[in-house]
This record gives sequence, C-alpha cells and structure tokens, in this order.
Amino acid sequence: MLPATNHTLEKLEMLLKTAGYKVRYEKGNFKTGACLLLNSRMVIVNRFSNLESKILALVELLRELEVDFRLLDEKQVAFLQEIKQTKLQL
Repeated sequence: MLPATNHTLEKLEMLLKTAGYKVRYEKGNFKTGACLLLNSRMVIVNRFSNLESKILALVELLRELEVDFRLLDEKQVAFLQEIKQTKLQL
C-alpha cells in the first residue's frame, strides 16, 4: 500500500521521467486524473485533483506502461515491481 504523501508523488514522477516520459500538471476536462499522450511520451495530470487522485492516476498509468527496466536504477525497479504487483488502496 502506497502512502498518499508528496514524497510518493515525487517518486512516481521521477520514475516516469527516468523511463523517458514528461510529466505535466495542467487544467483540463479529464474523465480520469491523468492522460497519456503516447506519441510524445507525455503524461498530463489534472492539476486540480487532490493528492490521492494524482497518485492513483499515475499508478494506474504505470501499471499499463511497458517500461524498459534498463533505464531505471535498482530502487526504481523495485518500486515499479511493487506497483505492478500490489493493488493500490488509498
């Protein structure tokens, strides 16, 4: 279970950035907390969402993405495996 803290959000952002994705916080008409623009490898997060929603949205995206583990360090690989193997409960 991931804690709903700013540190968790920062770890998720850093994981995505290391994997080659850009993370931006924008306003918009989102049905979910974030969207993924595949061609530009950009993740857009609804900046008006609360902290828990932002974390949940990034975790859901990370579960679906095929991330190259060679780009990540050991801690990030372990964190990503934890995300993919556990169910998020906020």
